[in-house]
Amino acid sequence: MTSREYRIGIVGASSLAGKELSEELATSSLGAWDFVLLDEEDAAGQVVAAADEVSFIQRLEASSFDRMDFVFFAGGSAATKGHWQQARRAGASIVDLTYALEGEKDVLVRAPWVDEALGVAEALDGKAPQKVPDLNTPAVVAAHPVAVMLALVAGRLQGKLALASVAATVMEPASEYGRAAMDELHQQTVNLLSFQTLPREQYDAQVSFNLLPELGEEAKVKLATTEQRIRRHYAGLSDGRLPVPALQMVQAPVFHGYVLSMLVELEEAATVDQVEGALVGDHIDVVGGESDPPSNLSAAGQEDIMVRVRKDSGEGEKGTRFWIWMGADNLKLAALNAIACATELGRLRPLGKVQ
Repeated sequence: MTSREYRIGIVGASSLAGKELSEELATSSLGAWDFVLLDEEDAAGQVVAAADEVSFIQRLEASSFDRMDFVFFAGGSAATKGHWQQARRAGASIVDLTYALEGEKDVLVRAPWVDEALGVAEALDGKAPQKVPDLNTPAVVAAHPVAVMLALVAGRLQGKLALASVAATVMEPASEYGRAAMDELHQQTVNLLSFQTLPREQYDAQVSFNLLPELGEEAKVKLATTEQRIRRHYAGLSDGRLPVPALQMVQAPVFHGYVLSMLVELEEAATVDQVEGALVGDHIDVVGGESDPPSNLSAAGQEDIMVRVRKDSGEGEKGTRFWIWMGADNLKLAALNAIACATELGRLRPLGKVQ
């Protein structure tokens, strides 16, 4: 990269994902660059604080992408689909956190941390076994946080202890679907305690004080859609090198943070210490039995995925099946992965522009 200052745009800066991304960018290795916060007209003029800086959100329009080097799309999918080609024509490298560009030609789903865990850079033939971004890549989609969690843990284990199978139950938080879903969960809780009718526009079901594997037919929140996205992203990240997971989605009555119960089966018996040792490394915080287990609350604000390992029932020190209980801040994990994707794209911009 050259020494000049790059310009970064965040589209959807008023969204939950956009605000978290602004915070993380401000304290990241990209924090010295020039930031422009963009959103639809109804959000323009809002004041957003990121680290020690205060910025105004500007109205999103065609000219917003002039001289832009990187553009993150973090708001609604409609805004992404409506404006990403404008950003592309302006020469910007594009990172999509809305998943709107998944089906576009040559767009890649990325999680650089998983590549590191799977040793992509150490392929025997000197080439990555899966496609990585190049100068012809129009955009990248930051992989779903759950796909990152599953693939990173499975990949870390696979590097030292051969995996036979993987299964997981995913506890889905309201914040994964934006402010409207969080507001409805809050209002349902208030109304239940005051014996009033429950709002059901987002979930078409009672999610407050409840756990559900599926929601009402009219729900705007689609667990099945999220499940299929996680499966696709995991499959793309693993590229056939990891077992296909059995997956169960559950809507949890929590506002923030993912919790996963993951069952892994190894091809050969191992101890808890061996499993923990295989997981130790960047982006994973192994929590021992002497500490409180990971939760959506303890994971809030944490950059790492918190994990605890327990051997499945049975006698003896060794076993082949282990439960891995995981917690992660869903918005922070998504933001950090998006920044990792942008850093990866940045290596393709030695002259400042991808032509």
